[in-house]
Amino acid sequence: MKPWPFVVASLILVGTIGLIQSLSRGETPLTKKSFSEFPMILADRWEGKELPLDQEILDILKVSEYLMRIYTPKPSLDSTDIAPVPVSLYIGYYESQRTGATYHSPKNCLPGAGWSFAETKMTWVPIGNSGQSILINEVLIQKGVDKQLVLYWYHDRGRVIASEYWAKAYMIWDSMTQNRTDGSLVRIIVPVSGTTKEAFKLGTTFLNDMWPSLLSYMPSSSMT
Repeated sequence: MKPWPFVVASLILVGTIGLIQSLSRGETPLTKKSFSEFPMILADRWEGKELPLDQEILDILKVSEYLMRIYTPKPSLDSTDIAPVPVSLYIGYYESQRTGATYHSPKNCLPGAGWSFAETKMTWVPIGNSGQSILINEVLIQKGVDKQLVLYWYHDRGRVIASEYWAKAYMIWDSMTQNRTDGSLVRIIVPVSGTTKEAFKLGTTFLNDMWPSLLSYMPSSSMT
C-alpha cells in the first residue's frame, strides 16, 4: 500500500485546524488582470469566441471571475501542424476559497453532464524550449460515440498542480503561512475526431501557444 494518500490526508486533517483558526483573517484582494483582456488571438494562429455561462451554472460554480471560449485555428493559417479543430478553454478563478467557494472538479462535473471517463492519467507536458515541463491531468471522456480529450490542472499561487489532494494541502498551507487561498482551475477540451494521440498533440500545442498569456493573468507566488 502506497503511503502518500495517507500522508496527504493526514496533512489535510491536521492543517484544517489551522485553516479554521485563520478564517477570521480576511484575505487582501489581489491586483489581477481581468479575463476580459485575455487575448482573442493567441500565437497569431488561434481565434477566440466567447461562450458566456448561464447564471444558473455561475451560481453553482461561485467563481470570482471566469473565462470560457472556443479557439479555432485562423482560416488563413498555412500550416499542417494544427488540425482545423476547435479547442475549448475554461478558466475559473477564485479570489478566496475560505467561505465554501471552491473548484468543481471535472471528475464530478463531467459525469454529471453525461460523460463517462474512458481513461485518466497524469502526464508531463513540455512548455516551450526552456526545458520546463508541467504535470497535468489527461482524461479521455465519452458520451455515446462522441469522445473528447480533457487536459486540466489547478493553477494556485504560482504553482501548477495536477492532484486535487495536493491542491487542497497547498491551499491549507498557504492559508496559514501567506493568508492566501486564491487559485484557478484551467481546463482545455479537444474533440477527438481522429486518434487520441492527435487530439493530445493539438491540445498541448494550444496549451503552449496560450501559456505566455495565461501566466500574466495568474496571481504568482510573490503577490501579497
